[in-house]
Amino acid sequence: MTPACKKRGFASIDIIASWADIVGERYGTRVQPDRLIWPRQPELSDPERPPQPATLVVHTDGPTALMLSHDSPQVIERINTFYGWAAIGRIKIQQKPVAVKRASTRKALRPLTRSEEQQLDAKLETVENDRLREALKKLGAQVIARNAGTAA
Repeated sequence: MTPACKKRGFASIDIIASWADIVGERYGTRVQPDRLIWPRQPELSDPERPPQPATLVVHTDGPTALMLSHDSPQVIERINTFYGWAAIGRIKIQQKPVAVKRASTRKALRPLTRSEEQQLDAKLETVENDRLREALKKLGAQVIARNAGTAA
């Protein structure tokens, strides 16, 4: 656990690093998790009982805040699924500008030469499942196209 995460109430950086995957495309780049506010825990008589859920504080712009307030039950469910238990009980939305993260654009890969295609087909001819063979061919073509420039 990093000190910055601990200060913000996060047990680890996992939720921040996986935020876009957890909340989906709509909120992944437009909503930023800020901190978790955990309720004070009285002396627990039952150590088996999980702690009370936290409040997740997020930053977003005005229009997204309106959508998020409507979708918050689904977002909470997705976050709790990520954690594996009911860690989040509610979301507190603060309207602040959020720097929209742009998806990095990958440069287009070059097409394979006829020789490279034949070599790849030869390596995959023993794969009996058509869907698996096509998936492996697609992956192999990307690997060859990406690595061919570095091998020279």
